[in-house]
Amino acid sequence: MKPRDKRQPTATEDAAQPFEAAEDGFGQDVFPTAAGQRQAGGTVAEALRAIEAEGLSARQLRLARRSAQKHDLRPTSDHDAVRLLRARGIDPFLPTTLLELVPAPDPTAPVGTSGPGKPAAPQAPLPPPPEVRVEQGHAADILRIQADIRRRRRRNVIALATRLFLFVGLPTLIAGYYYYAMATPLYATKSEMVIQQADNTPSIGTAGLGGMLGGAMEANKDSIAVQGYLQSREAMQRLDAELGLRRVFSDPGIDPVQRLGPDATEEDLYRLYKRNLKIAYDPTEGLIKMEVLATTPQKSVDFSRALIRYAEEQIDHLTQRKREDQMQGARASFEDAERKMAEAQARLVDLQERTNVVSSDVEMGLLTAQIGALQTQLTQERLSLEQMKANASPNRARMEPVERRIATLQDQIADLRGKLTRDDGAGRSLARVQSDLLMAQSDVATRQLMLSAAMGQVETARIEANRQVRYLSLSVSPVAADEPSSPRAFENTLVTMLIFSGIYLMISMTVAILREQVTA
Repeated sequence: MKPRDKRQPTATEDAAQPFEAAEDGFGQDVFPTAAGQRQAGGTVAEALRAIEAEGLSARQLRLARRSAQKHDLRPTSDHDAVRLLRARGIDPFLPTTLLELVPAPDPTAPVGTSGPGKPAAPQAPLPPPPEVRVEQGHAADILRIQADIRRRRRRNVIALATRLFLFVGLPTLIAGYYYYAMATPLYATKSEMVIQQADNTPSIGTAGLGGMLGGAMEANKDSIAVQGYLQSREAMQRLDAELGLRRVFSDPGIDPVQRLGPDATEEDLYRLYKRNLKIAYDPTEGLIKMEVLATTPQKSVDFSRALIRYAEEQIDHLTQRKREDQMQGARASFEDAERKMAEAQARLVDLQERTNVVSSDVEMGLLTAQIGALQTQLTQERLSLEQMKANASPNRARMEPVERRIATLQDQIADLRGKLTRDDGAGRSLARVQSDLLMAQSDVATRQLMLSAAMGQVETARIEANRQVRYLSLSVSPVAADEPSSPRAFENTLVTMLIFSGIYLMISMTVAILREQVTA
């Protein structure tokens, strides 16, 4: 008998030759039924050696072992797992998840079987390798973590739904109930008006593009002024005094939100007035659009007509003030020119009375004519005297009267000439009187021109004031509505939901940011 080889057989060789060291009792003869087993053992050994020659990595061998366990195979080694899987036509290197490592029991399999249609092995099952136990532990941890995640997600979803219901859903339901079941219907009356000018033709002083732009700007200012007046407390007080605005909205039949309380202040009434009066001015079209809300259609129409009447009165008041301002200046100028004209005329008359000279030109003409006549006589007398002196023996008796006449004429001429420039004893001379009279007459003429200009200004101001007259024209008259326009239940409920959703979103984002800052 040959001595045993000192080399220890490998696990593969042990698995490939399980019966080499055992004696079968037949010596060197081969038992007839063991021939097939020995031939199969040689084939398995060759297959294992071929798999070892492939040089598989440790990861591939682990994948093969896991896959074999998944398919209820019992390999003796990792290479044997590859062989068994290939024998069944299964890819041994197919990746498997951790959850697939734990085989699920087949509820239809009979007790005592380890596979479909396979009887259970008589021996006790072998415990799984350590790496399999580790993987199974990891899989159990993952299942537990996933269950915890699902539980937390469910709890978070329930908390989110609760918060949304409390902060968004509940206010929306309350608002919807109010708008659909409690809110008092309000009827709207719409009207449109435009402020027009009596004469849009520009005057001579404002002709051209500047005049047209100025008229448009004035119309815009008046429209804005009317809009502001209708939204003022004065208009509200007039409406309350005439039509009982407070009494209408204090009716017990109105819902508590829109109803005025018995102790409502003036400020409460004014807030309600502004809420139910919607007025806007469109500068592109020049229209004033007004919408009035009331509890009944007739009250809404009455309020609208009263406000339109207030607007007309305000327009008349504004234009009247403007006309009075324009005419007042022209009248003042005319009255001043007329007064100064009267004063100048009075000075001229007083000067004529004091000097006894109606016209200095007439007086100067008379004196000049007298001097001229006397000067002519003086010249004749001098000629006569010269003729007498030219005689060889002049007659002295005839010459003396001529000389006396000449002297008299010279005295008279000197006296007349003295009246022109000589003081008459009252500090006046005809030349000074003439100068004063000319100044007074010139002042009177100037005042007459100024009075005429002032009269022209008064007429121009009157025409311009008449052209500036504005009036209110209704393009859309108030008509009673047959259906309420408020509340818009669906729109208001939707707006309420959007508002509370936005508030909730802002608060949530703020809280999340603060929590992140605190935890950081």
